[in-house]
Amino acid sequence: MKRVLITGGAGFLGSHLCDRFLAEGCSVICMDNLLTGSLENIQHLMGRDDFVFMHQDVTEFLHVPGELDAILHFASPASPIDYLELPIQTLKVGSLGTHKALGLAKAKGARFLLASTSECYGDPEVHPQTEDYWGNVNPVGPRGVYDEAKRFAEAMTMAYHRFHGVETRIIRIFNTYGPRMRLNDGRALPAFMGQALEGRPITVFGDGSQTRSFCYVSDLVEGIYRLLNSDEVYPTNIGNCREMTILDFAKKVIELTGSGSELSFKDLPADDPKVRQPDISKARRVLGWEPKVELETGLATTLEYFQKKIAERKSTQSETRKAA
Repeated sequence: MKRVLITGGAGFLGSHLCDRFLAEGCSVICMDNLLTGSLENIQHLMGRDDFVFMHQDVTEFLHVPGELDAILHFASPASPIDYLELPIQTLKVGSLGTHKALGLAKAKGARFLLASTSECYGDPEVHPQTEDYWGNVNPVGPRGVYDEAKRFAEAMTMAYHRFHGVETRIIRIFNTYGPRMRLNDGRALPAFMGQALEGRPITVFGDGSQTRSFCYVSDLVEGIYRLLNSDEVYPTNIGNCREMTILDFAKKVIELTGSGSELSFKDLPADDPKVRQPDISKARRVLGWEPKVELETGLATTLEYFQKKIAERKSTQSETRKAA
């Protein structure tokens, strides 16, 4: 790969992918409309000759001059707080955005990788989840805007592969964490850490018995890189298979941060998955991939990042008050 386009490149995952492909010697075009992404995530890359930022909505007409070897389509709200507040935009980027990005891949003869999600499995009746499981999704529930957008995107990707011969890859991403997550994005880890560091009660939905499996961002990026460079066309799970309950995870965050925060239990949101754990047998077999970073190590690095961001925010607020 010599020249790569990453849509959603200013987001949490997209920005880490920009770093990785630049490190591999590629020229990177980062495209983002900054709806949920942030220039702060890619500020360290600005000014490089091999990096270009395009402020662009992927659901609009796409024009990228020159050759492209690969397109990684990561543009989409991805956290519950985002896609519940931006339901139409989420559906549009999964449908129109995927269509536009695939059309560009076809025109450029570029390999296309779709960032899909474990949410395609919905509230699963098969555990752990394998790629041949079709899922248990409520298409008209509040989470349906994200679930069905990604399921449509997968169908569109396979249609372009079968009908137009576009080289396509599909990754189903399970819960991922690490630096550059937003503290207020609604996902368990940043929510728990933000609340713990600020001494607020930690919100646990339901009784906390629902499970998740957390993968550190560098492990995920490695899996994405290997999948893009493989010959595998059909969806592939990438995630950590270490499963734990949300309640245990909240307690681990409290222990790690040394916080005095108490637990606050609230009603479980509609269609919230009761279990989530990837079967990564295919990734092991086809890609030679499996996660390497232990949860405790990844959490320590992420905690350091959040501590820094909270300190910066307090400093800014202090300076603003002084100026006022």
